[in-house]
Amino acid sequence: MNYELALVPGDGIGPDVVGESMKVLEAVGRKYGHTFHATTYPLGGCSIDTYGVPMTDEVLKACQKSDSVLLGAVGGPKWDHVDSSIRPEKALLGLRKGLGLFCNLRPALMYPQLKGACPLKDEIVGDGLDIMVVRELTGGIYFGKRGTTADGAFDTMEYSRMEIERIVRKGFEIAMKRHKRLCSVDKANILASSQLWRSIVESMAKEYPEVAVSHLYVDNASMQLVRNPRQFDVIVTCNMFGDILSDEASQITGSIGMLPSASLGVGTKGMYEPIHGSAPDIAGKNIANPLATILSVAMMLRYSFSLEKEAKAIEDAVGKTLDDGYRTTDIYSDGMKKVGTREMGDLVKERV
Repeated sequence: MNYELALVPGDGIGPDVVGESMKVLEAVGRKYGHTFHATTYPLGGCSIDTYGVPMTDEVLKACQKSDSVLLGAVGGPKWDHVDSSIRPEKALLGLRKGLGLFCNLRPALMYPQLKGACPLKDEIVGDGLDIMVVRELTGGIYFGKRGTTADGAFDTMEYSRMEIERIVRKGFEIAMKRHKRLCSVDKANILASSQLWRSIVESMAKEYPEVAVSHLYVDNASMQLVRNPRQFDVIVTCNMFGDILSDEASQITGSIGMLPSASLGVGTKGMYEPIHGSAPDIAGKNIANPLATILSVAMMLRYSFSLEKEAKAIEDAVGKTLDDGYRTTDIYSDGMKKVGTREMGDLVKERV
């Protein structure tokens, strides 16, 4: 099979980690008989420097025509003082909207080889953590009406039935492929939008009788993630709550440099990226951990191209590399073998 990819490495360490992920993807192609043709486009701060905007219309059109998009990272202190209307992060919102990506998948997986980095006690994490946060991505308070008054400001949180139904269905479908437990997080004791959210979840649950459904208020959910994270399988929630909870979930794994993400829409096209930032202070120094981006490629193979064995090959190769004791600086501990960005990419490629 032939696949057309849009690569948007972005800023800081983005080009470093995207380059290593492509090494691994090409190895997968050779092994399983696929061709991945990738074209690189500017996005974020580098686009501002060249074109004056974080994303040009041409780049958006190219991403729309591609089979999927692989993103590195955008932004950095260099662009902190540009006008808010053209901040690098605006490119992410523009891509999500332009590609119709309403579902953000954020797995929080604690690798057993990295258990020592987890900030929680052993008796809390047990044999490990494997949580999938399903976040609504294009609605809610981030996209609602906002403004300022003479002595204040306001932001509006609004959801339509359609917006809730489509993200909740994604949550149920993913739960069916995992351990069949779905926790819906809302604030239905206060917010009208959350009351609609909860009623839709309860109604749709009848279509998925095999899935055990629970509800938590967002404040309690944030506590439970620290107190007893193993109770969670799939968490489905709105845009703002998902933004906060997915960051919390990533931190309790102890290894933010290991965690990928996927943004999906109605069809098969998706945008895949590591959850870490651009870290411009270490860009180009052969220090950054490329594993989150490599694992994002595995998610792309699984969710956009339905290439399950190819995705598993990458994940198994990452696990074997960790088993063999190789670590980048961010996950290094005494007794391990410290390697750089390029070396880590080569090690995973060899194991594929």
